[in-house]
Amino acid sequence: MLLSGADILVLTLLEQGCDTVFGYPGGQILNVYDSLYRYSDRIRHILTAHEQGAAHAADGYARATGRPGVVISTSGPGATNLVTGIATAYLDSVPLIAVCGNVPTTQIGSDSFQEIDITGITLPITKHNYFVGSVEQLAPTIREAFALAMSGRPGPVLIDIPKDVQIAQCEYTPAPPASPEPPRAAKELRLREAADIINAASRPFLYFGGGLIASNAEEELLALAETLDAPIGCSLMGLSAIPTAHPRFLGMQGMHGHYASSMAMHHADLILSLGVRFNDRVTGNRAKFATGAKIVHIDVDGSELSKTVNAACGLRGDVKLTLQGLLPLLKPKKNPEWSETVARFRREEEETLDHRDGLTPRRAILTLNRHLGKNTAVATDVGQHQMWAAQNLTFSTPRRFISSGGLGTMGFGLGAAIGAAFGTGERSVLVTGDGSFGMCLNELATAVSHHIPVVILLLNNGVLGMVRQWQTLFFNKHYSNTVLDRKTDFVALARAFGADGEAVSTPEALDEALTRGFAAEGPYVIDCAIDKDEFVLPMLPPGGSMDDIIVRLGD
Repeated sequence: MLLSGADILVLTLLEQGCDTVFGYPGGQILNVYDSLYRYSDRIRHILTAHEQGAAHAADGYARATGRPGVVISTSGPGATNLVTGIATAYLDSVPLIAVCGNVPTTQIGSDSFQEIDITGITLPITKHNYFVGSVEQLAPTIREAFALAMSGRPGPVLIDIPKDVQIAQCEYTPAPPASPEPPRAAKELRLREAADIINAASRPFLYFGGGLIASNAEEELLALAETLDAPIGCSLMGLSAIPTAHPRFLGMQGMHGHYASSMAMHHADLILSLGVRFNDRVTGNRAKFATGAKIVHIDVDGSELSKTVNAACGLRGDVKLTLQGLLPLLKPKKNPEWSETVARFRREEEETLDHRDGLTPRRAILTLNRHLGKNTAVATDVGQHQMWAAQNLTFSTPRRFISSGGLGTMGFGLGAAIGAAFGTGERSVLVTGDGSFGMCLNELATAVSHHIPVVILLLNNGVLGMVRQWQTLFFNKHYSNTVLDRKTDFVALARAFGADGEAVSTPEALDEALTRGFAAEGPYVIDCAIDKDEFVLPMLPPGGSMDDIIVRLGD
């Protein structure tokens, strides 16, 4: 059938199983928005307050569902407003399809109104991007983009569509949804090499990240832990993959990770790494990182193997399929001495936990836990509140912790919580701080307009907490531009947007506010006052090793 490029775009999105898109209209994408209007009974468009919020919403949708999120913008500033969201998705390996309008092909390169080379700008932060030069290329390009976003290591793909391509017509033939490249296990030779190393270990530690979630390898991980009698830790991106309460799970590892998890990795003689990077927040001083351990690293992206730390054996392959091939080669074992050492680390960690009375950050998150359902997605912004959430939240369902890890994007959380709510069809939660929330709080308008039930727990200390913490510890308390000193009344602000909320200063008041928030039909803001000098601990000093870990002030 003969259709316009705009109709072909919308029908191909439907063909790929896309039911929801996020975006903001403008002159060079109006034809697409006209098609979205006509197909609105089949595809839902969520109008956000800003394109950055739309990108984060599509990202949150993708993280919560495992399916590509789709964001649409016009050219020029509309397209450039997506850049932070695209970069956030890229560094956390999130499948995202960004569709941008552009000026007509006859005007490309002439500095037309709102013309920008968005493909050039986003080249370093996408798996690939496309400039569609003719309407005949459009449907094949969209199909290829969806397949690419989900193949191997997931990530964002951008499609730039000039206005005349949206208007032009050609024949459209429906096709089945595009399939990503079939996943592959690591080579058998590598499996046997890895098995020999693993079988010789007596202090194994399993370390996983977001790649394990992308591979749906949770069952294989737990089988591996039982076979090897091994403790388990994860990166920030790995949280929620396995139940927090699992007896072998020690929690997040790294700069602000759980003491027991970090110390178990430090003292292991084998680190079996599954779909995870060894970035600086994990290793600290790389020259002193896990010097007594051999590293077996499984990752679908071969460029990650021995990139920052040397692996004794690197296995390039899908985590799930590689573990399925590896498990039969492993000898079941018991490691009683190692198990007792890990139990000692747990006891030492318990002694360092914050058990103070009053509305401490830890108590706030523990109170939130009592209200979470099994399927509740929790998004965070970036800063101290993010680490308190990562340390203390409990999960029982994968893909329910949604946070910006690689880029560390303040302002990510509200858009992501909105996208997660649409993806799961359920209420979501945002844990944020007053600094991060101020970045993109305009998306409250989106949450109110679309009646999105999102509970916003705002840990309000009046400062840029994480930066202030560093200034306290390493900059002689020179609090340069980290005291916000703002007069914002967040509850009044929420009501001005059409939401509801309340301020709290005690654990009991927070518990009651959360009860009301989780019963609300729309967004509910809880302004939770905490002290400006609260610290995130443990903390690995920059450039330090696990021998330098700070577990309490005064260390």
